[in-house]
Amino acid sequence: MKHVFRPAALHCALIAAVVSVPGAAFAQADPAKDFPNRPLRIMGQGVGSTADYLSRVIGQKLTERWGQPVVVDNRAGAGGTIPTEVVAKASPDGYSLAMGHAGPIVSAVTLYPKLGYDPVRDLQPVTMVAQGVTTLVVHSSVPASNVKELVAFIRQKGRLPYGSAGNGSISHLSAELFGKVAGVELDHIPYKSAGAALTALLSGEVPMAFLSPVTVAAQLKAGGAAKLRPLVVSTPKRFVGAPDIPGAAEAGFPQFDAKLWFGLFTTAKTPRPIVEKLNRAVVEILGTPEVREMLLKQGIETVTSTPEELAKFVRVEIDRWTPIIKAAGITAD
Repeated sequence: MKHVFRPAALHCALIAAVVSVPGAAFAQADPAKDFPNRPLRIMGQGVGSTADYLSRVIGQKLTERWGQPVVVDNRAGAGGTIPTEVVAKASPDGYSLAMGHAGPIVSAVTLYPKLGYDPVRDLQPVTMVAQGVTTLVVHSSVPASNVKELVAFIRQKGRLPYGSAGNGSISHLSAELFGKVAGVELDHIPYKSAGAALTALLSGEVPMAFLSPVTVAAQLKAGGAAKLRPLVVSTPKRFVGAPDIPGAAEAGFPQFDAKLWFGLFTTAKTPRPIVEKLNRAVVEILGTPEVREMLLKQGIETVTSTPEELAKFVRVEIDRWTPIIKAAGITAD
């Protein structure tokens, strides 16, 4: 039987093909459709740090949500720049995330002239995660029950060493700012992480440190049996996550203001749909009463944002801290 060529039928078929191809191509081009389909990792900084704690909370909830393992990869050192650089140089696919904070995202720009990444150019903000304070804590052997007594003690000694979570970390910046505001001399002893600084403080290796309430949570809950004594938080007002510790203003130093913050970042040029999917998931997780209350009990407050809002926040913080770091002569010692 001879085949009958029907132009009208062919025309309809061609139209159907043309209409269907863009839809298929769009479906294939949507990078977030099957994301994630393999394990993710969050560079959580040093063990025992607030960044590590937040990474584990978010990682567990993302695993429950997506059914894919989220590995928290702890790499301490150099003020958090080492793990952050890993993410900055990773494939731009959303599978590598960094729990960023002031150290590797803000102060590193000034402290490390040969920094291996540009936090604005090489990282893609996902969402703000939490904000809080650092707490000035002293070893129980220090004869001071409040900030004014500590300042008098330091002046009597001439100067006093303090431990920090690393060069350029907010615990480092907080102490340097406190020294300038209080008019006392302090010697910086950087450790590889907040957990390492806490260990040194507990052993009496250093007499004081500025650490997150999350890091010193167990000691704060121990009350009179604790080896550490909290004296003041790093903001003028008391912090809701540590209401029993005086704010800097009531301690007599209203100019002392160094906020602790954490944000989630991935590699620059990660497809926008993936960034938006990550943002939605993390914002929803942090918005649950369970997670909000759990973090607040540990001494930190959940704060979320759009990627654009976090990007703007980072630029403002860099502009704010760069002149302070230079004027104070803070170096990556």
